[in-house]
Amino acid sequence: MDMDATAGRRCHNAVSPLHSTVYFAPEYRDELAALGLEPGPMSYLAGRAAPLGAVGAGAVTATFYNFDHAHVARYMPAAWTVTTPEAVLAARLRGADRTLRRLLGAKALVSEEMAEAAGLALRAAGAGHREGRPLYAANAALPVPAEPHLALWHAATLLREHRGDGHLAALAVAGLSGIEALVLHNATGETVTSAVLKQTRGWSAAQWAAAADRLRERGLLDDAGDVTEAGAALRGGTETLTDRLDAAPYDHLGPAATARLTELAGGFTRLARAAGAFPPELFGKG
Repeated sequence: MDMDATAGRRCHNAVSPLHSTVYFAPEYRDELAALGLEPGPMSYLAGRAAPLGAVGAGAVTATFYNFDHAHVARYMPAAWTVTTPEAVLAARLRGADRTLRRLLGAKALVSEEMAEAAGLALRAAGAGHREGRPLYAANAALPVPAEPHLALWHAATLLREHRGDGHLAALAVAGLSGIEALVLHNATGETVTSAVLKQTRGWSAAQWAAAADRLRERGLLDDAGDVTEAGAALRGGTETLTDRLDAAPYDHLGPAATARLTELAGGFTRLARAAGAFPPELFGKG
């Protein structure tokens, strides 16, 4: 049976939130703060960049894509004068452990479903392509945790970064800068609010407005700031290209196992959402 072209995207959408829970979790924040990292941008940037080693602002801006470079330079490489990438990697795993224990509960963590999901996700993640995918490749060099829930978190991280690295290539093909991609995505109401994006990515109101103007000039946004038909078509094409670039993990897993991983991870993601993993007030257009 051939793989549905969007099966990988659906699986990613079920698995990836399990990784992202840490970015909204006090446990993760506290673990990094204990190393001396400032809560907020410094902790996020250092936590996500740590697999790359003690890199500076240029590498982070390039691999993260949608952060203002001046904003990144305020925190990187200064974070590495406070702590080390190795210490951050250990702290983020402790943060993930504490977060998932709170959100999912002890019963889910030791369940057969958790062990099965971890095994499937690791099989998929191990089939990713390292070429041109710096964040995926860096995370793929890290050891796999022994506990199933942390193995699943590790695999979710790999799958998230594999798709993300490919998505950035698709955005570049579409001619969207980092901030333009954010503004266009925000206009759909499917991501965090513009206030959160500006705060966490370091963009000013003037920069945000200028990017919106450029998107209007291209016919991708209308005067009200809504996505036009052309904008929707561009976004659709970008996601289709991202699907192609992200196909390897799910092609390796196969249709039945991909569907099973989607089912299992989706259940854990719903459990995490019900426990308040993603504050609803942070999401939406505007």
